[in-house]
Amino acid sequence: MSFHESPRPSDEGEVFYTQCRAAYLSVFRSSLTNIASKQQLCRVLQQAGRNPSQASLNKYWPRRTSKLNFDDFCEIVRCERKAEEPELLRAFRKMDVNGDGFISHSELEKALTSGGEKMTSEEVNAIFSLADINKDGKLDYAEFCRLLVSTVEQCETVAMGRLETNAKLKRQNFGSQSHSPLKNSTSSSSSSSTATAASTQPQPPETGRTDSDTALKKDSRSSSRPSSARSRRSSLSNPTTMTTSGTKGGKIQEPSGLQEWHHSFVKGCFFIEDDGSIGSLQYQLHIPTTTSVYLTIQPLSLSHSPNKPSSWMTVDTALFIMSAGETKEDSTLVCFTESKEKEKYVWKGELNAGTYHLLPFSSGCKLKRTSKKSLTNKPVELVNRTDTGEFDLTRELREVLSDIFEVIDLDGNGLLSLEEYNFFELRTSGEKCDKDSWAVCKENFDMRKNQLTRQGFMELNLMEATEKDGDPADLWVTLESMGYNRTLELLEACPFQIDVHCEGSQPSMQPVSLDSGPKLLNQALLKSITNRTGAKALRGQDSVFVYTYRGEHRISSLIANKTNQKVTVHVNNEQSRNCSSSRGMSVFAVEVPGRTKMVCQHVLPINERQDWTYNCVESILPCT
Repeated sequence: MSFHESPRPSDEGEVFYTQCRAAYLSVFRSSLTNIASKQQLCRVLQQAGRNPSQASLNKYWPRRTSKLNFDDFCEIVRCERKAEEPELLRAFRKMDVNGDGFISHSELEKALTSGGEKMTSEEVNAIFSLADINKDGKLDYAEFCRLLVSTVEQCETVAMGRLETNAKLKRQNFGSQSHSPLKNSTSSSSSSSTATAASTQPQPPETGRTDSDTALKKDSRSSSRPSSARSRRSSLSNPTTMTTSGTKGGKIQEPSGLQEWHHSFVKGCFFIEDDGSIGSLQYQLHIPTTTSVYLTIQPLSLSHSPNKPSSWMTVDTALFIMSAGETKEDSTLVCFTESKEKEKYVWKGELNAGTYHLLPFSSGCKLKRTSKKSLTNKPVELVNRTDTGEFDLTRELREVLSDIFEVIDLDGNGLLSLEEYNFFELRTSGEKCDKDSWAVCKENFDMRKNQLTRQGFMELNLMEATEKDGDPADLWVTLESMGYNRTLELLEACPFQIDVHCEGSQPSMQPVSLDSGPKLLNQALLKSITNRTGAKALRGQDSVFVYTYRGEHRISSLIANKTNQKVTVHVNNEQSRNCSSSRGMSVFAVEVPGRTKMVCQHVLPINERQDWTYNCVESILPCT
C-alpha cells in the first residue's frame, strides 16, 4: 500500500505550530527560550502578525507572571486575532469624518487620544510621522493598510523561509508533558507551567542556540555512520517500527446471556480545557460481591441530526479501573479497556467485591482544539422575538440545549438532580447552585420529584436571555464551555457512556469530582504503559529509558529519567505512516526533569481501515 511521502505539514494544527515557531525564532535563539517580559511578548506577537492592545497584553501577562514558554505563546496566538485589511479599513473609515479616503493629523489625534486606550500626543506624532507616506500632512489609510498587511506577510515569508532552510531549526519542535516523579525521588524544578493530566499540551523547556551554519550542513548530511558532531551530541537511538492491518484476532467476545446480567450505566463528557488538556468527570464503581464483569465505554450518539455524522463519534476513549485506596498513593491500577469493538472500548474479567475508581481517558489524537479562524459562517442566532414581541429561544438553540440536557443527565432518567445540574454549572460558570437557589428554581421552572425537567431546563435558559434583554452573550459562554462553536457544532467535546454488566451482583456507579483526578489518571496511565512493556535505554545513556506500549488500537510511549538532572529528548516520527500523534507534530522534543517518568506521546491511526506504521526515533539533545 502506498503512502503520501511529503514531509511538509498537512494537518492544520501542524501548520499552525510551524508558523508560530517561525515567528518565535525571529525573536529568540530557540523555541526553548522563555519569554521574559511583557515587551518581549508584544514583539513576538507582532512577528506572528498580531497587534495586541495594552489591555490584551495585561490579560496575557497578569501580575506575578515571570515568564511564558513557547506553548503559552501558541495559545495566545490562537486567541489573539490577526489584523486583516478589511478590518483595518473599517476602523480607519470611522476616523475619516468627511469620507475622502484620508485622515488628517487632527482627526487621527482626536480618535487616538479621546477613546479606548488613550495615547499621548507624542505617540500620535510618532505614528503619523511613520504613516504619512506622501509627507503631505495626510494619511492615505487605504495605502497604509495595504503596506501594513504586505509587510506582515513578507515578515512571515522570511521567517518561514529561514525555518525551511535551516535543518537544525526545523527539528526544533519542542514541548514537554505532564509528569509523575519516580518513587523515592528528590524534588526538582519543573517547567514554567504546572503539569496536569497526561494529555496536556506541550510545555517547552529552555535551551541555547544551535551551532553555526557550517556545522548545520555537516550535521544534516545522511551518512551510514554518525559524524563526530553527532557522537558528541548523543546518537539517534531506539528506532521502533510496527505495522498493523486492522487487528482481526484477539477480540473480546461479548459474554453469552449478557442480557441476563445485572447492568448499570452512566454518562459523561470529555472537554478540552483552557490549558489544552482533556478532562472529564470521574466515577466510583461499587461491586457487592466478587463477580465476572463486562465493561465498555463509547462515544455517545445524540438524538438530533441522526443522518448527519457526528465528528466526536470517531474520538478514541478508554477507561482505567483503579482500586479505591484511602489515598492516591494507596490506589493501584487493576485493569483498563484494551480491546475495541466498533465504537466500544471493552474489558472483560473478574473483579473482587469492593469500590473502584473509574477514570475515563481520551488520548488527544482526535479530540483537539479547533481554530476559531476556520469559521467563515456567521454565528447562529440564539434568541428571537415572537409575534407578541416576547423573547424566545431559536429552534437551533433548543435542539442544542436538548442535546446538552442528554449529556448532563448522567443517570439517563430524563431529569436533572441538583448534583447533575451542579456539574453543568461548575463547567459553564464555575459556581454551584445551593439548595436555596434550587428551591427558587422549583418555584419558577418545571420540576418533577425535585428534579429539573427538560422543559424546565429550557425555561431557565430563556429566563437568562430575557433578563439580558435578548443579549446572547451569556448563552454563548455556556455553549462554548460545553464544546460548541459559533455555528453550534460540537467540536471541542466528546460525550460518552460507560456500561457495566456484572454476572453475580448489581453494580452501582456515581460521578465524583476529585481534586486529585488528573494525578490519579496520570498514575494509571503511567502504570498501564510500564506494566505492559519493557524499558529500552537510549543509545549512549544508561539512565534514560523509553517504554513503548503497543495496544490493539493505540501506541503510547513513556520516558523515564533516572538521573538527577533534567534531559531533553528529541522525538522524530517522520518515518511513521498513517499516524496521528497527540502532540500534533511529527518532530518535537520533551524536557524530562530528573527522577521523573513522563508520557511522551500517544499515537493512533489516521485511517483505521488502512495499515499504519509507527517508527519513532528518540535521542538526547545536549545541555547548554
